[in-house]
Amino acid sequence: MIAELSKALAAIDLPADWIGLRGLRETVKVRSVRDQVPQRNGKSTSQGVMVEVMANGQIGYGATNRLDPASIQQAAEIAYQQALAASRWSLYTFTPAVRPPVVGQYASPIVQPLNALSSQEINELLTRICQTLKVSDQIIQTTATAISNETESWFVSSNGSEVYQKFALIETHYGATAQEGAIVQQRSNNGYLAHSYQGGWELFLSPDLWQQVQRTGEQALELLSATECPDGVMTLVLAPDQMMLQIHESVGHPLELDRILGDERNYAGGSFVKPTDFGELSYGSDLMNITFNPAVPGEFASYNFDDIGAPARKEFLIQSGRLLRGLGSLESQARLDKPGVACARASSWNRPPIDRMANLNLEPGTDSFNDLIRNIEQGVYMEANRSWSIDDQRYKFQFGCEYAKLIENGRFTRTLRNPNYRATTPEFWHKLARVGNESTWEMYGTPYCGKGEPNQAIRVGHGSPTCVFTDIEVFGGGA
Repeated sequence: MIAELSKALAAIDLPADWIGLRGLRETVKVRSVRDQVPQRNGKSTSQGVMVEVMANGQIGYGATNRLDPASIQQAAEIAYQQALAASRWSLYTFTPAVRPPVVGQYASPIVQPLNALSSQEINELLTRICQTLKVSDQIIQTTATAISNETESWFVSSNGSEVYQKFALIETHYGATAQEGAIVQQRSNNGYLAHSYQGGWELFLSPDLWQQVQRTGEQALELLSATECPDGVMTLVLAPDQMMLQIHESVGHPLELDRILGDERNYAGGSFVKPTDFGELSYGSDLMNITFNPAVPGEFASYNFDDIGAPARKEFLIQSGRLLRGLGSLESQARLDKPGVACARASSWNRPPIDRMANLNLEPGTDSFNDLIRNIEQGVYMEANRSWSIDDQRYKFQFGCEYAKLIENGRFTRTLRNPNYRATTPEFWHKLARVGNESTWEMYGTPYCGKGEPNQAIRVGHGSPTCVFTDIEVFGGGA
């Protein structure tokens, strides 16, 4: 495809400062079972080319699902006219320096290819999961889903870029709903589609799969007789599967440079972070170390280049609690004159790349899980997000979890249901008191981070250890 796109690029006849072509081919297979009955068995393939054209210091976009030179020329002409029109209301004048030439490739690590299992085998696997989840007649619903995605992308530009990247992605989920009278509780494997990774079926068919499925069903049942989560200000311990959302909502989104510039306020909102905060703001305690790291093997949003060809590497966004850089592409970095990362990403071939999270991780600390818990007199340990709410400045939030344990005098004593907590972002992260070591660190992902107009749902990865926060407002479902 590189050769075909390069040929089409050479044939484009426009007086542009710079032109880029990004080809994409994506094949998605979805298998879903509910209560042992197949619900979805689908396959879709999408392919096309996004054309970017820089003219008069502005960038315009055009796209086509036809790969012949004439169709690409037509898309380029649309993009060129957009750039000329935008130059009349220019806020910033770009040069080809924001699109430096790059050459390279990337491929997801994979052991068991995504075509290794037939549709029948996948459906039989998901059906068996539903059977295993139903540990009692009080389990009123069981679900299991497996989604595989094979994506290839090619990027060429008029100043010499040639990039090829191939992604193998797998998203899986299973869960059970239990009911006793008016009490209804849900339990899943770490949250909806949290097991989203790069790789093959080896990521789902783990040696402890059936043990995990059995435990999920049993915990759904356990929640029916659990104690309601208490209300009060106390120590909060968050498992990595809940830290995933905590990092996503209260660190990732507020650090997006386009939000800080005001580009996203109409739809996704802005940020409490100001341009002058970079290098100055104490975002959290000195135990808080957040990295943008697209080089973690198997993490859902790993890559070597973003969708405008910028080379991606690990960067500290927050180090020892201090805000250093934002999540912004080369364009946003130029506009704001602040450091960013290689995070210009698009959800498909017919969407332009915008500032997005990728792999955003909290680096591990030094404490074992037992070390984290042993000195807590009263607290609550929470797993797996169930609900969330956060204001459009990413400042004040409230999150609920699926499953919790009461901590008394350094040990777990009772299972709790309907656990919730609330805080403001800077207050919360300054109360980060202990960070688990590598043995507590786990990574998860989500395929549905939404942003942009028109909306773009994109894949994001998050890794974190178990963490302890002091003096947090915790409350139950009746509060």
